Amino acid sequence: MSKKIVLITGTNTGFGWLTAHSAAAAGHQVYATMRDTKGRNADKAQALEAIENVTVLDVILTDDESVKQAIETIVGKEGTIDVLVNNAGFAMSGVAESYTTADVHTTFDINVYAPWRMMKQVLPAMRKQREGLIINVTSGFGRVSFPFATIYSASKFALEGMSEGLHYEVKRLGIDVAIVEPGAFPTEMQQKSNPASDQAVFEDYGAIADMPNKMITAIGGEMQTKNPDPQDVADAILKLINTPNGTRPLRTVVDPITGQYIEAANLAVAEQFAKGLTVFGMGELL
Repeated sequence: MSKKIVLITGTNTGFGWLTAHSAAAAGHQVYATMRDTKGRNADKAQALEAIENVTVLDVILTDDESVKQAIETIVGKEGTIDVLVNNAGFAMSGVAESYTTADVHTTFDINVYAPWRMMKQVLPAMRKQREGLIINVTSGFGRVSFPFATIYSASKFALEGMSEGLHYEVKRLGIDVAIVEPGAFPTEMQQKSNPASDQAVFEDYGAIADMPNKMITAIGGEMQTKNPDPQDVADAILKLINTPNGTRPLRTVVDPITGQYIEAANLAVAEQFAKGLTVFGMGELL
């Protein structure tokens, strides 16, 4: 296995934190990004910096210049970036109407525009060396839109769309684009989903307004029964990093609770997608 330069976003918690540890332990050079490394994330930044093969960068993913500077720093030191893991994410819950325009903008800025900023910046270096890997962490909720996670699902749908189209556009340049679809795991983001802002609309929804709480309770019960381990997601990401270029799957589902449903959806769509791509004269990209 060759040592790779791996850039991971959202490493202060959850999947990103575990992936940074796992990739570094496997011998890769990890650049771990997070916000506020001198403030609320100082302890996490220091803990990661203490690990061999890890460098922490303070990056504001919603800011073009901050992202640009981070990529330039890595490329200036290492010469390239071999792997980008877009892991950072943001979650809100509630009836869709309770989302303000600002809520939707915030969700998309972190879940869609931020990954695109990163991809746009790393692609030139990957094209130059004719090899690279972009892993976008989406969600099973990015394959189907569950009620009361509608806007979150919409943002993950968008990231899936970006990833799938880009996968076919850049594969002949030696660049793989892969999607990891986690289900529900006991991570900080899962536990701290933000409520949408316009709470007043809940009054007209009656009993339906309590459905998000019922969903959270049901997911919590499934977690207790199946005990999903967030490390499984980090392991799936590391497996993709270590898989030879050109042989990686487009989608990887990591979900012991509802993964079988997402897998079935993926297989059905892939079959029809291949037919559609062929009809539009692009079958050679498959």
